[in-house]
Order: sequence, then structure tokens, then C-alpha cells
Amino acid sequence: MSTPASRTPASRHHKRPRGEGQWALGYREPLNKNEENKKNDDGLNVRQRIIDIYSKQGFDSIDPADLRGRMRWYGLYTQRKPGIDGGKTAILEPEELDDRYFMLRVRIDGGQLDLAQLRTIADISNAYGRGTADLTDRQNIQLHWIEIESVPDIWERLEAVGLSTTEACGDTPRVILGCPLAGIDSDEVIDATEQILEINERVVGNPAFSNLPRKFKSALSGCPAHCTVHEINDVAFVGVVNEHGETGYDLWVGGGLSTNPMLGKRLGVFVRPEQAADVYEGVVGVFRDYGYRRLRHRARIKFLVNDWGPERFREVLETEYLKEQLPDGPAPELPRGSRRDHVGVFPQKDGDFYVGFAPKVGRLDGDKLHAIADIAERHGSDRVRTTVEQKMVILDVAPDRVDSIVAALEAVDLQVKPSTFRRQTMACTGIEYCKLAIVETKATAMDLIDELERRLPAFEEPLTINVNGCPNSCARIQVADIGLKGQLVVDENGDQVEGFQIHLGGSLGVNAGFGRKVRGLKTTAKALPDYVARVVSNYDSQKKEGESFADWVQRADEADLK
Repeated sequence: MSTPASRTPASRHHKRPRGEGQWALGYREPLNKNEENKKNDDGLNVRQRIIDIYSKQGFDSIDPADLRGRMRWYGLYTQRKPGIDGGKTAILEPEELDDRYFMLRVRIDGGQLDLAQLRTIADISNAYGRGTADLTDRQNIQLHWIEIESVPDIWERLEAVGLSTTEACGDTPRVILGCPLAGIDSDEVIDATEQILEINERVVGNPAFSNLPRKFKSALSGCPAHCTVHEINDVAFVGVVNEHGETGYDLWVGGGLSTNPMLGKRLGVFVRPEQAADVYEGVVGVFRDYGYRRLRHRARIKFLVNDWGPERFREVLETEYLKEQLPDGPAPELPRGSRRDHVGVFPQKDGDFYVGFAPKVGRLDGDKLHAIADIAERHGSDRVRTTVEQKMVILDVAPDRVDSIVAALEAVDLQVKPSTFRRQTMACTGIEYCKLAIVETKATAMDLIDELERRLPAFEEPLTINVNGCPNSCARIQVADIGLKGQLVVDENGDQVEGFQIHLGGSLGVNAGFGRKVRGLKTTAKALPDYVARVVSNYDSQKKEGESFADWVQRADEADLK
């Protein structure tokens, strides 16, 4: 007698595929602690508890689910408790790593600040943050040592000048990157300022988009230098001109770094400026509804785009969210120049000049922010900008004021004509404040700059050096010429010390790709200047005419990379 189909061995062992936690497919039950916390209460609701309860009753009154979760929806992370070394990062429980102070991230969409806003941040830094102020590589400013009791007053001060910390962190649409020269660069494809403002107004703080599977990073720009690094954002709108001579945007989705780096993919559509906010909401909606919520480490939109491919993503976006088809569009022009930081003195289209300058690895303080505001005002400007390279720009400088503003900035060590090493070295927060970090970064990078300037004073080629305190790539190590990923290594005496795994030859732009990892290539923090000076010297002596560091790395002998 034949075995019924329902009893065949294959049928007995067949299992229904496990869901990825996609809401659109009916998987609504929380599949991890983060999703459970978000289902229990929207992160936006924590604001009132901070005002009414936590700021009045103090740190010990904060609910753990708010402390390590929902408070991020307002730009608040607990700092790392001082004195805990990198070997304990992955061992200790969160409450053992938490200090009673917070990092507070002020979101600066498009990098746009006026002097009243800059001075307000400076005042808050000095009054509540022990003078701390770090420029991030996403155009924000971060303060440290913030006590929960101070937060309502800080918000009141920020909001009085049009600034906010809303959704500066969390599983939300975070700050929207924009070119600091929007509206003033004579070569820009399109000024994205209006679109950034409209998207911010419609999306930020909107409960419809405040529970995403993970963080969501955005960029809108018509910059000819491609300064907003569109290749590594979750969504990016890149200025283009179509075959009819109309300006609009090319749409990219699914970029991101961290431990599984992926470059964004073009959807091949042309987005008119008046469509940008609708299209943005559509992309966020696809992510919200189809994004993977089961496993936290697979929850970024890049995994969905990688699995679906750009064609299917475009189809779902158009049919289910936009209810219309977008026309096909052109790819962006190649980026202008080899540096994207806008450092230096350059003409604006109105006849004035902009002046870009380089703090060391984005590290400033309240007094320095006040000095920048005073210098700008003294030379006739009310507009300053932050960049995605931890730099700043002062706009609207009259031609006869250029020399004096450059002198004034350099008098307070804000260099307008910095060395390559100062200009193109970035560093994340590191173990000084970050609970995820394994090694120190800011001071290490500053010392490295000083040493390289001393040892290689004549070196002028473009060269990015990105220093990261852990594997998460906040400082974009995989797309740097020299990417340094913090970890503990063993030194010549057999002791475990701070050090770095080295990635070489990463790049964005014309030949975008991730850095080469040479087997066993690591260095201690102490030996870092020796290593970098050696490999840069090898490049300098071996490079062909016009050859970039990244191109050289691809052909270099391994011995010359060690």
C-alpha cells in the first residue's frame, strides 16, 4: 500500500519558512527585545516622561527601557563609565557600562546653522556639557556630560532658535545630509534646501515613521563634488539633469557600512523636486513595512535591497506606495575633484566667497564655537555650515574680507589650508565616551596627524585616514584610503594592548569599493604612526602619474603594505 502524501518523509520534515519579521507579510509579533520595547510604547512618547518625571526625580528614576532605548529618539545615549577598558566592552552588562551622564546629539539637517543657533549650542556646551562639542561625519554636533535634570532647559534653548534633537538617534529617519554650499555653488546641479525642509517637516516626529526596523540615514544634494557620500546612505537623492534639460534627482537605496558594508543601488528613476518628499515617504514606508525585524543585525534596509534587487524595490515603491510610475532617469555625473570636504577659499555664485576650515578630527568646544560665530559675524556672515567630513564652512565672505577671516581662523587653530593629514583624517567618538568602543580614537588620531605632519611635511596627495573605535564603522573605515578598526592586539612583549586592524584602498566616487584587508595586518596604537608613515612613503615613492592611493593599493606588493 502506498504511503499517503501527507505522511511521506519529505512532508513530515518540511517546515514553513521562518519569517523575517516583515509587517507587510503579517509578522507583527515582536521578535526581539528592541521590537518589543517599540511595540510597548512609541519612542516619541519618552519626551514627556523626561520633562515630567526623569528630569525632576533624577537618573535613578529612569525606566531601563527608556534609558537604553526610547531616549535615543531624542538624541540621548548614556556615556561610557570612565575607567572601563576595551576588554570589558563585550563582557559587562549595559548597566555596568552606563555612566550617569548622556551624550546629546543636536541634529543639523543639511548642515545649516545661523549664528544664533551656533551660539546657542556653544552656550549649552559651556553651561551643561563641560565645554564639549564634537562635529560628526553626519553634520551633527554632539555634546557630552549632559545630566538628565538639564535636558528640558536644553530643549527649550534649542527649540527657541529652531534646532532640535528629535530623532537624532533611534530607529528613525535621522538627520538629512545636504551640501553645505546648497544655493551658493555656481556649479551645483540643484539646490536641495527646499526638499530637505519639506521632508523634515513631514517625516521627523511623525508617528507614522517613528518605528522603523533600524536607523535610517538620508542624503539630498546637488553638489558636483558628491559631498554627501550618497553611495553609503540608506536613501540618497543625487542631483541630475535629464534628457529634457530638467533638474531633479537620481534615487539610490540600500547603502551602509558597519559589519556588513554595501554600496547603495540606483533605482534608475528620475525624481522631480516636487516629488521628492512623496518619494522619500514611500521609501521609508517600504522599509517600515518590509524591513527585517527578526534579527537586529539584519534590520537595515541594505539587506532588503540586497535580497530584492533594485528592480523589485522600484516596483513595490511605485505600485504600493506612490501609486504611479516614475520615469527612467540618468545616472549622476562623475564627482568634481578628489576631495569632498569643501575646505579652502572658493567663490560663490553671487561674488562673495565661502571659507572652509578644518578642526582636528571634528573636536571643538564651547569657547571655540563662540569664536567661530564671532569671526563669522565680524566678517559679515550670518551663515555657517557643517560638513560630512567633520569640518565647517563660513559663507558670504566679501572679497576684501577673505584674507582677514583666514588669518582670524588660523589664529585659533582652525586651518583653512591644512595638511592632507589634518584635512582628511576623521575619528569616531571612541572609548572616551562610547559604550561600544574598544580603543581610544580622538587623541590617537590627533597624535597621528601631528606625527605625520612632522615626518612627511611635503606630502600633498589626497589621502583619507579614518579611525574607528569598534567594528561598527561610524567613521567609515571601509571606504577610506587607510581605515583603522579598533581592537585589542598583542604587542611585542605579549601584552594585550589597544590597536587596529587595517583596511587599505577603500574609496567612493569613480571607483567606489571597500578597502583591502591584508592577512594579519594589524598594528598597536603606539606603533600606528610608524606604520602609516611607512605605507604612505611607499605609495609616494612608487605611485605613477596621477595614480591614487586606492589604485596603488590594488597593485602593490603585500610587503609594501605592511
